[in-house]
Amino acid sequence: LQFVESGGGLVQPGGSLRLSCAASGFTLDYYTIGWFRQAPGKEREFVAAIRWSGGSTYYVDSVKGRFTISRDNAKNTVYLQMNSLKPEDTAVYYCAARPRLGLSMVESEYDYWGQGTQVTVSS
Repeated sequence: LQFVESGGGLVQPGGSLRLSCAASGFTLDYYTIGWFRQAPGKEREFVAAIRWSGGSTYYVDSVKGRFTISRDNAKNTVYLQMNSLKPEDTAVYYCAARPRLGLSMVESEYDYWGQGTQVTVSS
């Protein structure tokens, strides 16, 4: 099982990026997907998740109203649309999957991880 993450880069404060997490070797339909991030010198933290069935979502407070997680099962891809970016959003962003289970903010409850994509918010 593999993820290919893309869409990271350098953006100015207030700008937008869309991260993609494309699955290879399995069908995302049956997986709850989470996005996590790790800033330099800090622990990895939960950002957002989307449930495998029904599509309900959950966000950490710091990104509510700015980030949107979505999925396109036909493309076997999950997205994280990030608007109104702030310097404190700078981190390596990871997608992760847990099979046929509900939403979770807990890193250890996700079984499969991508390699990460760097997001840098700076003027």
